[in-house]
Amino acid sequence: MSVRRGPTVIVEDAAWRNVPRDLVPSIKRAVQRSLEAAGTDMRLAARVTVLLTGDDRLRALNRQFRGKDKPTNVLSFPSVTKDGLGDIAIAHGIVTGEARAQAKDFSHHAIHLAVHGTLHLLGYDHETAAEAKIMEQLEKAILAGLGIADPYRRPKRKAA
Repeated sequence: MSVRRGPTVIVEDAAWRNVPRDLVPSIKRAVQRSLEAAGTDMRLAARVTVLLTGDDRLRALNRQFRGKDKPTNVLSFPSVTKDGLGDIAIAHGIVTGEARAQAKDFSHHAIHLAVHGTLHLLGYDHETAAEAKIMEQLEKAILAGLGIADPYRRPKRKAA
């Protein structure tokens, strides 16, 4: 009997099959690094599932669980049992549009959302300015360790 050591990533939407080959392993690594940075027992990594899906699915989940009838980039669902840490769902189309609009690398943005979702599973939030500052600083540190630039930094505009 094999023991699962890391998070599970499920590619549900075909659009995710056209992304760089190393994205799924990078998302797994991002979840693990997030748990590590938060001082969480690494055995919990096996209790995280990341669903790479489409905008329609995220919209349905957002409507069902949050009462918001619109797509979103990422949702986190903490487990209601001791058997899991929780689930994260990420929408391909939204990630693509945001990455393009914000002049970010698609893979880096998707990895950031996996980190963000994992931190939500661990109880971090951004409802207040103080909470947001703590969560964003942790996200930036985790992403820097993965070689990804600060996702909250605005790109400099070229001089005219």
